[in-house]
Amino acid sequence: MTTAVVGAYDASREELAALMADQPRYRVDQVWRGLYAKGLRPAGMTDLPRDLRARLDAALPANLQLAAESRSHGSRTVKWLWRLSDGSRIETVLMRYPRRATVCVSSQAGCAMGCSFCATGQSGFDRHLTVGEIVEQVVAARRAAEPDHLSNVVFMGMGEPLANYDRVWDALRRIHDDIGLSARHLTVSTVGVVPGIRRLAREDLPVNLAVSLHAANDVLRSRLVPLNKRYPLSALMEACRQYQAAKGRRLSFEWALIAGVNDRPADARELSELARPLGAHVNLIPLNPTPGYPVRGTAPDGVRAFRDSLGRMGVNATVRQNRGTDIDAACGQLAARSAAAGVAGEAGGAALTSASAGGDVPIPRPARRRSAPNL
Repeated sequence: MTTAVVGAYDASREELAALMADQPRYRVDQVWRGLYAKGLRPAGMTDLPRDLRARLDAALPANLQLAAESRSHGSRTVKWLWRLSDGSRIETVLMRYPRRATVCVSSQAGCAMGCSFCATGQSGFDRHLTVGEIVEQVVAARRAAEPDHLSNVVFMGMGEPLANYDRVWDALRRIHDDIGLSARHLTVSTVGVVPGIRRLAREDLPVNLAVSLHAANDVLRSRLVPLNKRYPLSALMEACRQYQAAKGRRLSFEWALIAGVNDRPADARELSELARPLGAHVNLIPLNPTPGYPVRGTAPDGVRAFRDSLGRMGVNATVRQNRGTDIDAACGQLAARSAAAGVAGEAGGAALTSASAGGDVPIPRPARRRSAPNL
């Protein structure tokens, strides 16, 4: 497994102080504010002496180098593919709304969870991101969003955030404490890493929790989300109850609607039975087309029917706007398109068959992956 070079946003205050041992102590605060409050490279910190700027710029390199960029019509959605210091690649997506913006950040290079409909899951796991590689995505997005305000950070990009818990938590602390976003504007998504949810419940920041559910019975969910075999729905729902009790935050369930797989009346009924007792909000996401996964997203009229069915059963559900389909904005798609030819074909494999109610629908087997980190 490869390792990363320490960059500007990986350094602690103590490490900055060691780099500036010959400088007055207040220089550390100047550099820290320059990095986090202003989003500057050391070379651009004009309140520092010129020779110090040059020294810090060399000692604290940027970890993100732009490899590719895609923009939707009108640039309302922008996706960046970054090359890291070791050659790994990750994605960040900026979504613009009137007078504000949201950034979707990656927490790992690749992903070991193996969700069959996800482009990142098909590509396999490379390594965890460092704190600095995560934070630098937010800084880059804040700069690109100007003059609008970057109001929300969601950990819904490449990787499973709770599988990289320590670095993700340290990044959340810096985004909160030093960049200045409140906890209610920070959202961590997980496919169901139960020990991570329990651990998150014990932390002092009440960040939002979004669970990528996608199926509400263990048979189907184990096919779509293989981690369900380790942490089945009973354990996951109990962890969600504990989190909700500890934080007092409304939970979100993410549900990628896949035609003929999880968009039927029986699926809506099963989902309502999980969401209603928790008062969870359901985000319905029409599946983005993914190379290597031939099943398609639910048609717009089917999406509306599924939402309305949940509403009749007392579940608050909204349809997430499917932004950036034309620029490969779904997780892992730009990286897959930019990678060497043949990645998508390798990800196909033999098909599994859905055993949930409503008939047999082929669900492709995920690609062979590097060993997953211990969870």
